[in-house]
Amino acid sequence: MDEKLRKRFGYEAIEQYDTEKLNQLQEHYAAILELLGEDPHREGLQKTPLRMARSMQFLTHGYQLDPMEILLSAKFKEDYRQMVIVKDIEVYSLCEHHLIPFVGKAHVGYIPNGYITGLSKIARVVEAFSRRLQVQERLTTQIKDAINEALHPLGVAVVIEARHLCMSMRGVQKQSAVTTTSDFIGAFERETTRAEFFQLIGSNLH
Repeated sequence: MDEKLRKRFGYEAIEQYDTEKLNQLQEHYAAILELLGEDPHREGLQKTPLRMARSMQFLTHGYQLDPMEILLSAKFKEDYRQMVIVKDIEVYSLCEHHLIPFVGKAHVGYIPNGYITGLSKIARVVEAFSRRLQVQERLTTQIKDAINEALHPLGVAVVIEARHLCMSMRGVQKQSAVTTTSDFIGAFERETTRAEFFQLIGSNLH
C-alpha cells in the first residue's frame, strides 16, 4: 500500500508492529499449529506464525488508540442543535469468547449542545473500540459513552447490526442471524426522537 493510501485510510500506526510482541506471538502460533497436528516447518506454513502475529496486532490495534483524544482533536464550537448522524460505518471486530470475527455496521447519531466534532472522528471512534476483543453489547455502549463524555451533547444514539461468525461457523450454525444492539442517552430516550433517528438511518427498529 502506497503512502497516500496509508494516510487516507489511517493505516500509519497499524503498520508499525511491536517487535517484541510480534516475536512472542509468532512463537505461540507456531506451538498452536503443532498442537493442531500440523508441521509449522512445512513450506505452506513456514511464514504462517509471523503472518498470524501481524494479523492479530492489526486486528487489535484499537488498544493503541484513545477514543477521547480522537474526538477532542476536532472539537469545534457550533450553534447547531439538530441530529448529526453518521450511518453505515463498517464494523470489524473479534468476539472475545472465541476470537472469531463479527462484522456489520454501526449507526451513530448525536444532537450537539454547543460543540460538534469532525465527522470522520465518529467513524474513527467506532474503529478504535471495534479493533479490540469485544462483545457487541459493550462496543455499543463504549461508543455512546465516549461521544457523550467528549461533547456533552443533548443526546447520543448508537445502533449496531452485525453477523457473528461464531454463530454461523460453529455452535448453532445459523447463517442468516443478525444481532442488533442499541444504546441511547439524553434526548434519544424520548420515543419521538428515537423514531426520527430510526427513520433517518433507514431501520425498522423501534
